[in-house]
Amino acid sequence: MIVIGYEQWKQTSISAFSDFLFRQELLPNLFGKETPFILYWAGKDLARKYPLATIDDVIAFFEQAGWGNLSLLGEKKDECELQLDGPLVAMRFDYSEDCTFQLEAGFLAQQFEQQKGYVTEAFEKQKRRVKTVLFTIKWDRKDEADR
Repeated sequence: MIVIGYEQWKQTSISAFSDFLFRQELLPNLFGKETPFILYWAGKDLARKYPLATIDDVIAFFEQAGWGNLSLLGEKKDECELQLDGPLVAMRFDYSEDCTFQLEAGFLAQQFEQQKGYVTEAFEKQKRRVKTVLFTIKWDRKDEADR
């Protein structure tokens, strides 16, 4: 399901400061220690609302959403590894020791679950020194996802 007006929203450019306020200030203030968990499930919900057919579509979505530059590093039969980097990712690392990329992880988990047809999880590994995030996406080929 694509939200009405989606194409118009994609064309609108806003300040990264808005994203910063929500991610680094507002959400942690509201949810405290539960913020990463809530963001993971929020990412999964977003993926259900914006289903994408291919990894190239997912990469384009990340760019359009202002989440950073996503690239596929490799894929095996039951997992893949992706890297997220870019100026906004670097700024998030510079600002806070407690930044989380669980919204992105949840989004990736659900997109791959929908694309592969198996129950899927995503794991975030921050590489602070080089200001990148590695996501390991694993799907269980013995556990088909609900459709």
